[in-house]
Amino acid sequence: MIATHAAPHRTLRTAGRAVWKWAVQTARLCCGVPDYDVYVRHLKQHHPGRKIPSYEEFFRERQEARYKGTGGRCC
Repeated sequence: MIATHAAPHRTLRTAGRAVWKWAVQTARLCCGVPDYDVYVRHLKQHHPGRKIPSYEEFFRERQEARYKGTGGRCC
């Protein structure tokens, strides 16, 4: 019986993590900071020869693009 009660807790925990990840991503997008993981996937897929910046470099570049009005899209 104990095993049958453990599975719903794992499912709830997994769902909770998914909701948290969605909430964090949404908050970042509201502030104008795109998701770093999505950006890295984009670079690997569309610009395989380009150096992948660290998160700090990525964040700094996004902030500069947002507040200096330089846009921010490569494609």
